[in-house]
Order: sequence, then C-alpha cells, then structure tokens
Amino acid sequence: MKTDIKTKKLSVFEKYLTLWVFLCIVAGIILGRLFPDIALVLDSLSVKQVSIPIAICLFFMMYPIMVKIDFAEVVKAGKTPRPVILTLVANWLIKPFTMVGIATLFLGVLFKGWIPGIDAGIKYAGEVPLSRSYISGTILLGIAPCTAMVLMWSYLARGNDGHTLVMVAINSLTMLFLYAPLGGFLLGVNSMPIPWQTIILSVSFYVALPLLAGYFSRRQIIKSKGEDWFKEKFIQRLTAVSIIALLITLVVLFALKGEVILKQPQAIFLIAIPLFIQTNLIFWITYGLAKLIRLKYEDAAPSAMIGASNHFEVAIATATMLFGLGSGAALATVVGVLIEVPVMLMLVKICLRTRHWFNGKS
Repeated sequence: MKTDIKTKKLSVFEKYLTLWVFLCIVAGIILGRLFPDIALVLDSLSVKQVSIPIAICLFFMMYPIMVKIDFAEVVKAGKTPRPVILTLVANWLIKPFTMVGIATLFLGVLFKGWIPGIDAGIKYAGEVPLSRSYISGTILLGIAPCTAMVLMWSYLARGNDGHTLVMVAINSLTMLFLYAPLGGFLLGVNSMPIPWQTIILSVSFYVALPLLAGYFSRRQIIKSKGEDWFKEKFIQRLTAVSIIALLITLVVLFALKGEVILKQPQAIFLIAIPLFIQTNLIFWITYGLAKLIRLKYEDAAPSAMIGASNHFEVAIATATMLFGLGSGAALATVVGVLIEVPVMLMLVKICLRTRHWFNGKS
C-alpha cells in the first residue's frame, strides 16, 4: 500500500495541530484547577491504572486508523521483517540502557543538588534519595514500549499503517516476556511485579477493540456499499475524528495531572529534561539505522517512533506497585505522560520534513 505523502492535503486539524495541542493542554490544566472534583471523578473511573475516559477517547482515536487498514497489507508487512527487527533492537537492546545512562547523568549527577531530600513515599526499607527514585521511574518508562499511540503518530507522519500494526502486536507480546526480567535487572530488585492486568486491559482497549471494530465494519461497509463509497464517503467523514479524539484526550490527561504540574513545577522540569533527551536520542538512532538499512520512509517513520514513545500506563502501574503512589518513581512516570504528546508531535513534523531522505525498499 503506497501512500501519496506528497499530494495528500492536511486537514485544518492537522495543519494547526501544534496550536490545538497547546490550547488543549492549557484548557486541561485550568479545568483541573478550577474544578478539582472533575479530576477526582475522572481519576476514579479507572481499572488497574487504565483510565476508562481515556480508553474511550483512544478508541475513537484508533478506530479511524484501523478501519483504513487493508489486512492484506498487514499480511504482506509480516513478510518483510526488517522494520520489526529494527524496532525490537531499539526497544530492548538500546533504549533501556540509554535511559539508565541519561537519567543517572542528569538526575543523579547534574541535577542532584536541586533535588532535595529523601523519598518518603517509597515502600522499601531504608532511606532512598529522591533522585534515585526519579531515576527508577524513568527506567520503568524506558522499558515499556508504546503499543497504541504510535499508531496515531504513524498515521500523522504518513507511515505504513499495516507495518505499524505488526510492530505494535509484536512489541506487545515481547513486553510480556522481557519487561519483568529487564526491569528487575536495571532496577536491582529481586522480584519485579508485572502489571499483567494493566498490560492486557490496555492492549485490549487501545488496540484489540478498535482493531476488531475496524476490521469487521470495513468488511461490512465495503460489502454493502462498495469500496468506492467506503473510500470517498465513509473515510472522508472520519478524517477529523482521530485528531478530535487526540485533543479531547489531552484535555482529560492534563485535567487529571495538571495539579501535579502546579504543585511540583521544579521536579516536573528536572525530570522532563532527561526524558526529552532520551526520546529524541532513540528516535534519531532508530531513524538513522532505518536509513542505513535502506528502509522506505513509510516503514522508517513508525519504526523510529515506536522506539521513542512509551507505554506510560504500564510504567505508572509498575511504579505504584513497587514504590507506592506517592513516590518519586510514580511522579517520574507521570511526567512521561505529560511530555509524550508534545514531543512526539515534534518528531512527527521532523519525519514529514525529512521524508525525502528515504528511497530504499523494505
């Protein structure tokens, strides 16, 4: 499936997406500040750290992407493994270790004098420096590859949706086997809990449910209305749905977490710096490797972005189970939520502006 990335026009939502994102972030923070009961109610509507309001938003974000996927292309994508191998290498052999190094350098050395005290919220016995707790939270983010939102980033970057879906599925399965042993090794804990229910629920809500809805509705609509009507009428009506759902998700997220920003702005800023650097580093490493092995742009962009983004629900759940809800580690995972969308949108724009770098065949 070849996407005409040169001639495809941007919708008004996509063209001014940075502005809409900024306005939604501000609106979410103000909403959470002015109406704290709304944040409490939204926060209570969750199952195993999976927010039901966000799950609903993500369904409407993912469904328009899923329904466009021709599953013959998914089968075809599975037969060209180089993009999948690249993203596995980035996610499990590079990303966790660069995260440890960058977080230790900034939070454990350069910023240590600006991070006060002991982490009173940590569950383990003994006194643990707050800086160490922040590092633990960033590590949990670094070992949890994104399994849903990357579909949105790939869509915005005009990537290969079929290949992105294959990479998401394989990374979801890989996380079940590698998450606990790698996390335990990097954190230095003997028995690292796995938030099985969070992983299964998040993958089910964010990927499986919209995938099934997209697959069956696509078949039924094409069968009853024809492929031309599906492409020219139905798909056109869905164009703005994903972007609107993304913007609503931002309002909900920042309404939930805005109080954290207002109460601990210095901590948020200090943690955000190594996370920002790590995200960009992994993106450029993977993007560079994609060019080196001569991937097509449509495969290179999602390969780089699935490595750069994180599965923050799993990271938050694990931090809470290991160290407690009020710990510095849990706060660090929340910062990952707050910077994820703005940073990934920046990388989407970089992809679109550099797509002429790629002319290889996957």
